[in-house]
Parts: sequence; C-alpha cells; structure tokens
Amino acid sequence: MTVDFYPTYKSGRLHPECEALLAQIAQGGGLPVHAMSPSEARRGFLPPEWLEPPREEIAIRKTTAGAVPIRIYTPHGAGLKPVLVFFHGGGFVAGNLDEFDSFCTLLAEGARCIVVAVDYRLAPESPFPAAVEDAWAATRWVASHAVTFGGDASRLAVAGDSAGANLAAVVSMRAREDGGPGILHQVLICPWVDLSPGSEATESFRHFGEGLWLSTKGIEWYRHHYLTDPAQAGDPLASPLLAGTFENLPPALVLTAEFDVLADQGRAYAQRLEAAGVPVTFRCFPGMLHDFVVFPKRITPAWAALNQITSCLKDAFAGHAAAGPG
Repeated sequence: MTVDFYPTYKSGRLHPECEALLAQIAQGGGLPVHAMSPSEARRGFLPPEWLEPPREEIAIRKTTAGAVPIRIYTPHGAGLKPVLVFFHGGGFVAGNLDEFDSFCTLLAEGARCIVVAVDYRLAPESPFPAAVEDAWAATRWVASHAVTFGGDASRLAVAGDSAGANLAAVVSMRAREDGGPGILHQVLICPWVDLSPGSEATESFRHFGEGLWLSTKGIEWYRHHYLTDPAQAGDPLASPLLAGTFENLPPALVLTAEFDVLADQGRAYAQRLEAAGVPVTFRCFPGMLHDFVVFPKRITPAWAALNQITSCLKDAFAGHAAAGPG
C-alpha cells in the first residue's frame, strides 16, 4: 500500500518524518476516522508511543472549574504566574486530557506559565454548543479564581489546536462581547474555524482532502457528530471565521501546516484579524501534516513550532506587569 497520497506542493514534498507516520498507519491497516464510531475514534486518537513523556518538573493537579473538569499544570517557582487556558483538539468528538498531558507540560515549561487544560464535553453525546459553553465557563472561572492556584488573572491567554483552536477563537470573541475577562493573546494551532460545507472549496482541501491523515471525509464526519443541524455551521460560535467583525480581539499567533486541508482556513483567519487591525503573527510550516505540533517525539519541526508558541507567550506576558498577591 502506497503512502504517496499527497502531490508535490509549494515547498516540495511531505516531510520524511510525516511520511513515516503515514507509512506506519498504512501498515497497521486501521480504519479511517470516517469509518469509525466515536468510541473507536477516541480509543486510537493519539497513540501514546508518539508522545513525549510529561515533564516531571511540572506539577499536575486535577480539579474542576465549576462543573467543568480541568487540569492545572504549574512550573516551579515563587510568585504569581501568568495563565494559559488550553483547549485540546479532536474534532469536538475525540481527545482527552491524558493524551495532552505531555503537550501541556511542554507549554508550561517553555512559557513559564500555568496551563489550565479544559476537559470540555464531547459530541455526539454533547453536541454544539456544549463545548463552547464549557470553554467559556472554564475561562471565566480561571479568570476569577487564578490567584487560588498561583495564577495572575491580569496575564491571561488562550490556546488550542484544531477544534481546540476554534474554541480559543470563540472564547476570545465572547470575552470581547462581554467586556472580559481580559485576554492578552490567543494561540491558534492548525485552526478549524469554518465548519460550513462551503469551506471545503479551497486549494488546501483540493490538494489534501484524500489520504490517511485529516481528510475531507473526516471533516464531514466530525461536523456531522458536532452539529445537530447543518444550519448551525453558520453561527460564529461554531465557525468564528464567519463572524461579522474581528476588531478589538487579542493579538494572535496562528500556525498552520502546509499539507493540511485546514491550511487555508488558518491563513484566512489570520488575514481577517490583520485586516481588522489586530496584531498577528502567521506561519505556515512546510511539509507538515495537520496538528504536527503535538508530536515533537516523532516530527522534529514540531519543536520549532513549540518554541515559537512559548516565546510568543513569554513576550505577551512580559508586556504586562504582574499583579500583586491580593
């Protein structure tokens, strides 16, 4: 079985380490996500052997933000620390905090901040807008209770990958509309920000919609489970790219992968922010697959992406004085 699913593209070819992952998947003979049930997709979402071990120097605590389960990752050191609220990927159907333990410890270590990962409800058991409600509730709780776990609510950022980036973008919009909490920065990794069927009429979908990684059929499968009515895709709470205005949103770092059906969405979102006067750093990583950033153990360029994320966050946090202990 060949793994040469993707055409030569602007940068050349798919990175050899990404090709090796596709070869491993092909040899394993597993089903594509659109042929699985949600429970099957969850069982094989992030293979443990692909992940870095969690950093032992980062303290991990399980608790709740009101009714929403969260996990708090705290680096050593005295004083109140900046806080990053993180939303994991998984198409609103898969993903869990155990699978993202490693990634969250890497963020906490690199940015020297507390990371709060949100265990939002998943579809189809809890379809749209349950994930949005949990993401917003948890972010507000973190802003109100940060000092209780050593956090500085005046230095608050949000981040997410794929569907989680969607939630980070939506939370940033909700905070703007509601007059807070104040969010200093948003980090959007391979964001899925337009769920409408028309979103698939892009160059990146045409080039990369077939194959063993995130595909057009996979996107359709995730969307089918997340939305109970196709018309919901037009709601900016589901598709933040369709929002009426992008003004007065937090500065953003938007990272995309060249060999990703969602690459053009991430670029479009960055362009919308920039056109509205929002400071944006945009970078597309050549030869990379969707969500490569969470696999630094297997894909070396993920380290460069992680370093850019943590450096960007440190700069954002450093631009605001730490709050006092009260």
